[in-house]
Amino acid sequence: MSDETNLTEADTVKDDLAEVQDLLAKHRLVEDVVRRQEGTRHDLVENLVHRQHIGELRALFARLPTVSVALILSALPDEDRLIAWNEIAEERIDDILELLSEEIREDLVGDGRHTSTKVMVNAFELHNGRMRQITVDRPGQLANIKPIWVDLVAPTPRVRDWVGRHFGLELPDPEDLTDLEASARFYIEDNGEIHLHSDFLLDLDTESRNVPVAFILHKDILFSVRTEELPVFRLQRLRARTQPGYVTCGTDVLLDLYAADAEYSADALEDVYADLESAGRHVLNTRMTDEEAGLILADIARQEDLNGRIRRNVLDTRRAVSFLTRAKFLSAQQQEDARQIMRDIESLDGHTSFLFGKINFLMDAVVGFININQNQRINKLTKLSIVFMPINIVAGIGGMSEFSMMTEGVAWPLSYGALTVTMGIIGWLTYLALRQAEQREIQRKLESTSAALKRPGTPAAKG
Repeated sequence: MSDETNLTEADTVKDDLAEVQDLLAKHRLVEDVVRRQEGTRHDLVENLVHRQHIGELRALFARLPTVSVALILSALPDEDRLIAWNEIAEERIDDILELLSEEIREDLVGDGRHTSTKVMVNAFELHNGRMRQITVDRPGQLANIKPIWVDLVAPTPRVRDWVGRHFGLELPDPEDLTDLEASARFYIEDNGEIHLHSDFLLDLDTESRNVPVAFILHKDILFSVRTEELPVFRLQRLRARTQPGYVTCGTDVLLDLYAADAEYSADALEDVYADLESAGRHVLNTRMTDEEAGLILADIARQEDLNGRIRRNVLDTRRAVSFLTRAKFLSAQQQEDARQIMRDIESLDGHTSFLFGKINFLMDAVVGFININQNQRINKLTKLSIVFMPINIVAGIGGMSEFSMMTEGVAWPLSYGALTVTMGIIGWLTYLALRQAEQREIQRKLESTSAALKRPGTPAAKG
């Protein structure tokens, strides 16, 4: 049944592809006619092209599934693919791009033929003391702006190439920013370019991770390259757009990004504190089931992972700011800003260390509760075995041939009924004896504890 369904879907895609190719062939045919016409007839035929065949093509793509559209685009020649791409609705572009190969994706969006929210260049220039954001989707737009910050989010190699050629530098691939050596992460080129590769924290409801970002300071312009949007960058753009004089150059933007990263890490630490306080209230309960303990352990483990990522992020930020301070190209005000960032980072270090200790304490406490629960279950099993031990002895005697000889002449229901009652009585007496022994042990411990508190020199006795 599955094979038949796959064959049917394949035939449907082939039919849709044939229909698209037919519409594109008619479009090219009418375009040839347009080029041969002049004047009013030229306009009439041109309107006919866009109203008829292009309209049909747009309507066809609108009703086709995303997977079918991606397969059709992959099968079309380059020239036809570009024509078809322009007729796809904007809200479907990102989903379709994810299904296409890297080569086709670069060909469609790499030259700025079509803007995608996942492949975008944002330039920021100063306007009346505030930073103004300009979305760049074509190389020609860069000639009309004088940015202090160029931000690239998930750029394709072609996008990095035309941005780099315009400004005269080589932009790195954000997927390759994994080298942890300080010499490879922070350095100055012979031409004066300053390179920094830093990790920025991304704390989501479902997960947390460190996202690498490449920075280049080139001719007082900051270039940043990363794979995805980050809260720190959104915060920086908001402040610079709303506060006059907040930044004046690319170096200010870089320092403020590191300062915002320290703030974001502090906010994440506050969330860790809140979650651990909630877990601590459960741990301080006198009783805890194994299911509750498992959930609390999982929550504590998540907080430990987040705390570790914050610590790594803070360490990386400290290394970057320290490098900028040692490079001796910062102004006096920028040096003071860098020292303030370092002081903020020092305070975060103490918090992360304290949280590591608290996490270890809570995990030990939860594991202790689990051990107590296991000991209680083992204790119950032990008591049960003690209660049944004399019962088993009596039952063994009842199963011996001597017992049959002893009860010869007595009706078997009566003899075995008496044996059963005897086993029940013995079991009940054994249970009462165990219970009495436990109560005496508890009483003995209470008396010893009370006597210890009353001894001279103890805090209770002094009170």
